[in-house]
Amino acid sequence: MQYVLTIYENANDFAAREGAAAQDYWAGWSAYAKALREAGIPENGAALQPPGSATTVRLSNGSRTVHDGPYADTKEQIGGYMIIDVPTLDEALAWAARCPAAASGAVEVRPALAVNAVSTQMVESGA
Repeated sequence: MQYVLTIYENANDFAAREGAAAQDYWAGWSAYAKALREAGIPENGAALQPPGSATTVRLSNGSRTVHDGPYADTKEQIGGYMIIDVPTLDEALAWAARCPAAASGAVEVRPALAVNAVSTQMVESGA
């Protein structure tokens, strides 16, 4: 089953991507990706630019509003995501715990919704 690992990082984590700390920051992620590959776990994902580069769009009463910045101003922001394919939630949780971001931020684990399941539900409901 596919699980999406949503990576939440704080301002220090985003800052560590560049400058003197960058080598250590990216080495941790490289080691994590290598461990996933060596375990034969299919993975995909991407790191995201810092929260200040975000643009948020809202639709209210048919009118579009665009705001610079992320949706919420919080201590931790989404730093990236990974999609892993493992048999159980317990395995997904174990890999999330090994994620470099888990030490200073958070990693949300959520099962991916199979698109064919959505299509089947729509057909069965007549939508």
